[in-house]
Amino acid sequence: MCGIIGYCGHRPAVSVLVEGLRRLEYRGYDSAGVAFLQHNGLEVVRAAGKLHALEEKLAELNVYQATSGIGHTRWATHGLPTERNAHPHCDPERRLALIHNGIFENYQELRDELAAEGAQFLSETDTEVFTHLLARELKKEKSFKKAFSSALSRVEGAYALVVVSLDHPGTLFAARKSSPLVMGVGEGENFLASDIPAFLPYTRDVVFLEDGEMVQIDAHSWSVFDVATLAPVSKKTTHISWDLQAAEKGGYKHFMLKEIFEQPRVISDCMTGRVDASTKKVLLPELDDIPVPENLFIVACGTSFHAGLWGMYLLESWSKIPTRVEIASEFRYRNPILHKGDAVLVISQSGETADTLAAIRLARECGAYVIGLCNVVGSSIARESDCVVYTQAGPEISVASTKAMCSQLVALTLVALSYAEKKGTLDEKERQQLLQSLAEIPNRLENALPSMRTYAQMLARMYSEARSFMFLGRGLSYPLALEGALKLKEISYIHAEGHAAGEMKHGPIALIDPKFPTFALAPCDELYPKVKSNLVEVQARGGKIIALTHQGSDLVVDNAWEIPSTKGPLDTFFMLPALQLFAYEMADYLGKDVDQPRNLAKSVTVE
Repeated sequence: MCGIIGYCGHRPAVSVLVEGLRRLEYRGYDSAGVAFLQHNGLEVVRAAGKLHALEEKLAELNVYQATSGIGHTRWATHGLPTERNAHPHCDPERRLALIHNGIFENYQELRDELAAEGAQFLSETDTEVFTHLLARELKKEKSFKKAFSSALSRVEGAYALVVVSLDHPGTLFAARKSSPLVMGVGEGENFLASDIPAFLPYTRDVVFLEDGEMVQIDAHSWSVFDVATLAPVSKKTTHISWDLQAAEKGGYKHFMLKEIFEQPRVISDCMTGRVDASTKKVLLPELDDIPVPENLFIVACGTSFHAGLWGMYLLESWSKIPTRVEIASEFRYRNPILHKGDAVLVISQSGETADTLAAIRLARECGAYVIGLCNVVGSSIARESDCVVYTQAGPEISVASTKAMCSQLVALTLVALSYAEKKGTLDEKERQQLLQSLAEIPNRLENALPSMRTYAQMLARMYSEARSFMFLGRGLSYPLALEGALKLKEISYIHAEGHAAGEMKHGPIALIDPKFPTFALAPCDELYPKVKSNLVEVQARGGKIIALTHQGSDLVVDNAWEIPSTKGPLDTFFMLPALQLFAYEMADYLGKDVDQPRNLAKSVTVE
């Protein structure tokens, strides 16, 4: 929800903090701020708006002597996106400042309690309440760690907190619960951040912090403690293989476009080491520790939910495993019927999605196995699952997910093939042909993407005045219709609906008119005649049609967009980037902020 960074070291801290915030701005961009110690005082600089507003303020100040500090970029939850609600927040005596990612659910109760004691609040945020609470505990306790622990025991909800204190120069204190927080370990410098790219230019050595842990860092040392008992906790350092270029635009206008064009490599990377070249068998030893599930529940949110819907078709068709797909925020608030031998497969790009994490805990209570499918090594979902299949997509910066979904689909394909091998439910020749076709897609897609983008640009100009779109698909194309509608509305702000094509007659057809175009997914598969029939019904109502189809189709529509075809369900790996490019080019042509769409954040780490 918000981006946080802390630094202790030998470099000018404010420059490091601002650079880190620039890499975290996808997590929140309605305000930003920094706090640091300089000239024996605590200085706090904040600004509403995007990061450049903060940079303009800092450019007028001498901030180059500070060697430790904290920074924050915000996505508002409590209080409007104004400067007074921006982080960091200070205690009344301005002896400490802190930044926060998450939500304190009992903040109003604590605010009322503190107000009754005379506290005066300068913002509308839940975070400022904690500064007063911590300041109160520091008056009782000489030990900062004890006071921090005591204050944390009073709050309910999710948090990743980092504190700088005038009484402890050169030192930062932090803690986490249900919000991401990682530590970067360098030479003569240490970092804290909500995501690894924030400090990637300086170190790839990372310590993943768990819920209920507190950390103390300075330039030369770090220690981790249990929040409740303050007992030391032993931690291991993990080396991250990402390079800095993977987290930068590389000459593309937007991260989203770069990440769409990275999908050929993503497919290759996700397959690397997972297919035996000699036997043509899938190698997923991650799944060997749990039995093949009798029933499978796929639980996810947003784009990951659409990936799960797509995966359901493969798991049932190839692996013959009864599969249900659930929205995580709904799954967690009912009483799902799970039996011994069932498994819950949770999908999340970040591995920190709050509703999906809650679903894991519910599944565990019910005695089900949990399979994690995510992109971020050491994330909360990865740590809390019985086994985890990493998508190996590298960092995804744009808020609108593209290559992450592509990698999820590859991983789901491999999972379905792996289970089919174990159960003997898929013809051997068919299985090998699928793996061969999958291996050929990266080169074919890389060659096709430039012309696909050109066609998407043409369509964006033709349909830029449309205020609504309907996306239609059948079978495996239905989840893609949902995803195409989601991508268009989240970055271009054009209203869009995704529907199963067969459901159009049951209500949505009432919306069709000459100003309400339809984007149809019409691959030349066994369902093609059905989709063609649906499109005739759209044309009878005067609706314009874009149809994503294959060479040789006989569709007569306003725009027949022909893309490469491959074996069966793997057509998806050409259709998905076409949908993404259409949404991207539409948003870019309309002048929208593609990488940071309004009201959205990259990782939803609170309910």
